[in-house]
Amino acid sequence: MIVSGSASQALAAALARELEEPLAAVEYDRFPDGELLAAAPGVADADPDRAVIVASTVSSDAHLEVLQLQDAVREAGVDEVVTVLPYMGYGRQDQAFEPGHPISARAMARAISTGADQVLTVDPHEEAVCEFFEPTATAVDAAGRLAEPLPDDLVDPVFLSPDAGAIDLAETVQAAYGTGETDYFEKVRHSGTEVEITPSDVDVADRDVVVVDDIIATGSTMSEAVGVLRQRSVGRVFITCVHPLLARNAVTKLSRAGVEAIYGTDTIERGVSTVSVAPALATYL
Repeated sequence: MIVSGSASQALAAALARELEEPLAAVEYDRFPDGELLAAAPGVADADPDRAVIVASTVSSDAHLEVLQLQDAVREAGVDEVVTVLPYMGYGRQDQAFEPGHPISARAMARAISTGADQVLTVDPHEEAVCEFFEPTATAVDAAGRLAEPLPDDLVDPVFLSPDAGAIDLAETVQAAYGTGETDYFEKVRHSGTEVEITPSDVDVADRDVVVVDDIIATGSTMSEAVGVLRQRSVGRVFITCVHPLLARNAVTKLSRAGVEAIYGTDTIERGVSTVSVAPALATYL
């Protein structure tokens, strides 16, 4: 049985269809004092052997929902609890940045581990965060899904990653698309505030470019990178990302920079979530 967190209802429904498993009735509420309640009465009624909780932890409230749903399905008598974190919030806080700081990804992983027999998470920013879970979480690669919404008529495309360390993302999408080159942006810091961003080698003049990233948060660095491409007479520019966080005015920034379209998955449910990671998750379930 599939159990959805409030931030992942469309993905949970897609996964239920993919697995041909029932989707549980769930309830989300808030008490007058501000405390949350996430409940799954549908699980108690159905009495399944396994519950798959699908919940992106896009906020602190969403983290609490996961813990409550895990406890709710255990209380309903479920033997096996699988927790799917399509997007793992706090995942980029994978180290203590200053003395006295927490490793927030570890703290969240430890809390979630107490209620789960298995944890899956999609394309974490740093795969090492999977080791914070007990047992170790499984990282699901869904980047190849980003090729699906791209236009069929890309002109001599170049697939660019934000840096050399993420070139595998660009290579995955290029391979799924079936044609094109891959490259990455180089970042050279000239001062505390000045960063030069350039494609490392490939000529982008009159060619369509697909910028591939795991997550887009504010869009500031990405819009700057698109500006560099425009200076080099690029053709059309498309942006794809697994996790379209797109905080505040990120979409406006990217659109003003000249981006043709933004494509994301449903790990974070946004207007640009044009492709589902449900098929990728289903292979592990």
